[in-house]
Amino acid sequence: MERYIIKGGKPLDGEVEISGAKNAALGLLAAAIMTDEEVTIENLPDVSDINQLIDAIANIGATVNRVDRHTVKINGKTINSCVVEYEQMKKIRASYYLLGALLGRFKNAEVALPGGCAIGSRPIDQHIKGFRALGAMVDDENGHGMLIAKADRLVGNHIFLDMASVGATINLMLTASLAEGKTTIENVAKEPHVVDVANLLNSMGANIRGAGTDKIRIYGVEKLHGTTYSVIPDQIEAGTFMCAAAATGGSILVKNVIPIHLECITSKLIEMGCVVTEYDDAVRVKAGDVITSTQLKTLPYPGFPTDMQPQMATVLSVATGYSIVVESIFENRFKYVGELNRMGAKIQVEGSTAFINGVKTLKGATVSAPDLRAGAALVIAGLMAEGFTTVEDIVYIQRGYENFEGKLRGLGADIEKVSDDREEQKFKLRVG
Repeated sequence: MERYIIKGGKPLDGEVEISGAKNAALGLLAAAIMTDEEVTIENLPDVSDINQLIDAIANIGATVNRVDRHTVKINGKTINSCVVEYEQMKKIRASYYLLGALLGRFKNAEVALPGGCAIGSRPIDQHIKGFRALGAMVDDENGHGMLIAKADRLVGNHIFLDMASVGATINLMLTASLAEGKTTIENVAKEPHVVDVANLLNSMGANIRGAGTDKIRIYGVEKLHGTTYSVIPDQIEAGTFMCAAAATGGSILVKNVIPIHLECITSKLIEMGCVVTEYDDAVRVKAGDVITSTQLKTLPYPGFPTDMQPQMATVLSVATGYSIVVESIFENRFKYVGELNRMGAKIQVEGSTAFINGVKTLKGATVSAPDLRAGAALVIAGLMAEGFTTVEDIVYIQRGYENFEGKLRGLGADIEKVSDDREEQKFKLRVG
């Protein structure tokens, strides 16, 4: 099994280019199958989640042309099946976007229940509630692990989400774009990738208004057409490198970003003593002389993102004083804490709250990534720890970070992806 081997203790310095947003790209790829014309999506991140979804789209008959690692052309005219099997989707949460896309276009969809990281309960009841409000019959209790949705016709309706779910918001936008009449969805998610999917759909001929606010209005159209669209930069990848600068005492220019998307992360790093300089499409994070403690609570956008909680808590593990981190989105998001404590951190979790007593330094150890963002956090821990750290189960990290180790090496990190003990030993001998 591949793993990262890291020698910590070096401040990271230099420039890093941020890839396209994985969470936006997943919704965009699903939207691309909703027309019988060609849709070109650019700035795709080359990560396993994206590649698996593209494979699934090809497997239902769509014509897929990978122009290069970051560009794909999709034509849904040749789709011959509305069934997306479990083997294709068991490792990826965003399989459910194909449900909304296929239901909207063909009035018929059968998609395997989603997989992905085990960070807590992520029910799809709001998706089902919305599909039914639009006139679909939904079967999620067939005993085959499949979600089946069918409709004779889809008609716009008023939908109030019980929680601001990103997945449900995107899925219902997809379906309602081709429903008859007007759909109003209230208490929607406002994340940047929701806006990105709405912008793509509008460029395909949809009529969606209000994305990024509390209420989205969708005026159904008869059909969508082809377009070319570029994925927004990845807010979470950018935040991860921002935290890496703070953790290692370094200075990193994070390029190809939308600074307003990073404000919640920027404000916390400034509170912790960092200097953050914003440019038109970049931010520079320079670590302060010391990391000071703070308190944070994860919230839907524009609040502090749950996907940045493990990385920020890792930085706070070496802050002066006492920090408190409250996780309000997912109940199992602290599974990485035991691994950090093995490296010398002093973190106690009680329910949804982590109490962090900052230590002077972490010590290298062998740790295991329990999920995508926690895996990135453990890499950050290894970068600032004394000695060598081995991070196992990096398949999680590869779901959402393109060439993570290569980008870190470009900033001066001693990190390598290895597949066996012999390669690990060679790395240790080389870097000392």
